[in-house]
Amino acid sequence: MSALDPETLHPVPGQPSMAYLKPLIAGHAKIEAGEFTYIHSFDDPARFPEQVKYAFDFIEDKLVIGKFCSIAHGASFVLNGGNHFADRLSSYPFPVFGEWGEQDPGAWPNKGGIEIGHDVWIGWDATILPGVKIGHGAIIAAKAVVTSDVAPYTIVGGNPARPIKARLPEDSATRLLELAWWDWPVEHIRAASDALMKADIAALEQYAP
Repeated sequence: MSALDPETLHPVPGQPSMAYLKPLIAGHAKIEAGEFTYIHSFDDPARFPEQVKYAFDFIEDKLVIGKFCSIAHGASFVLNGGNHFADRLSSYPFPVFGEWGEQDPGAWPNKGGIEIGHDVWIGWDATILPGVKIGHGAIIAAKAVVTSDVAPYTIVGGNPARPIKARLPEDSATRLLELAWWDWPVEHIRAASDALMKADIAALEQYAP
């Protein structure tokens, strides 16, 4: 199969460590991934759902990943099933065990799902926490722990992650958001791929549908 087909599982011949995520997680109730987003794993890309932590069916949240994202080995995404009450006298989850008393302490803490834009690079062993929204074109540094939203075309790192610098000049980032190249027909993206590997926004504009 071809790397231009988003349903190809392993788009790089002879490299089983690379997989397009969309066909890999097809039908998963808690994960959505856009076309051409890939996962790299030194172990087995098929185990990606294990990197989505506390994804319990009885909690309304989901991990939604855009198109053309790059996800490095060990990146993890924490949904709300791992939350505890922080505003009670104890953070211990007594109701979970069924023997301690009241079974309904009120709505469980839920910050919402995780939303990742298009063309986002998530580095090795980074962790994304519940409720976070990552803008298009952002880069998450290796080992970063992302606890709050990330603006488009921003590089963040650290624990908790903080902005390091803008990825591109503001005018280029603004124009990229307007062009939304990730939504172009695949033939246009293929033709523009060399331009996308440069820092010349004018060169890319020539390929816009």
